[in-house]
Amino acid sequence: MNWRRFLGTDTLLPYLLLLPTLAYLLVFFLVPLGNAISLSFWGEEGFTAQHFLGMFQDVKFGEAIKNTFFLALSIVPLQLITALLLAMLVNTRFRGSKFFLYLYALPLGISDLAAGLVWLAIFTQHGYLNSILMALGLIERPIYFISYQNVGLTFLTIVLAEHWRATAIVLVILVAGLQMISRDYLEAAEVLGAKRWQKLWYVILPLLKPSLQSALIIRTIFALQMFAVAIALGGEIVPVLAGESYYWYSSYRNPHIASAYAVLLMAISLGMTWVYLRFLRTRPEVTRL
Repeated sequence: MNWRRFLGTDTLLPYLLLLPTLAYLLVFFLVPLGNAISLSFWGEEGFTAQHFLGMFQDVKFGEAIKNTFFLALSIVPLQLITALLLAMLVNTRFRGSKFFLYLYALPLGISDLAAGLVWLAIFTQHGYLNSILMALGLIERPIYFISYQNVGLTFLTIVLAEHWRATAIVLVILVAGLQMISRDYLEAAEVLGAKRWQKLWYVILPLLKPSLQSALIIRTIFALQMFAVAIALGGEIVPVLAGESYYWYSSYRNPHIASAYAVLLMAISLGMTWVYLRFLRTRPEVTRL
């Protein structure tokens, strides 16, 4: 059989190859998204904004949105700085750099909930950290890292757990971006007498901007939507928007307000994506004839 004649034209083949991906997005993304928007804006009486009003009147809404933004503001810059330093270290191609990158990327293979439970085993009252400190004689009684009395410490444990779990995502993106930068630029900067920080500020970071933009968008969206780690470690001590959506759906049996929380998260994520695309966009070079 002549497959080219059967398909009609060679230009049709790429679109046919995309069909499985489009089907996946339709079934697992677009349909749930449409259902969430429908549930948040529609009720028994038809179109309504009462579900969003109920969300705003939730006693934990203010605290949840505050914690969500504070977690994102704490996690994303810390991960970006750590990943940039490690990426520049890996890019030196020292002996064992590939193994180091592989080792640091291992947390990516652990689910969010599993990572949260690992760190819960460390910071709980009778966890590994308290056991080690007591065995060394540094403390006499366990420290309550996770409790209503130490909300700040609970917040810090979530930041540490998420930093350990997801920094590798940013690291992999930045390593790929650094490897795309030609060494000719760095050698030219050295010839002109540029110091290390000047090469970083005037050569590496501008050329790395597309990778930084992608990493920031991905990590900010994931940080805003963080759920399993926050639930495993903070529970209701540090409520977040994704967690409140879960509680309204599973515990309070109100899918409408749960969907309102989900739609709000989507709107915030889209807004942050627009900010990054607007202020971190790479301007195309203009060639003058």
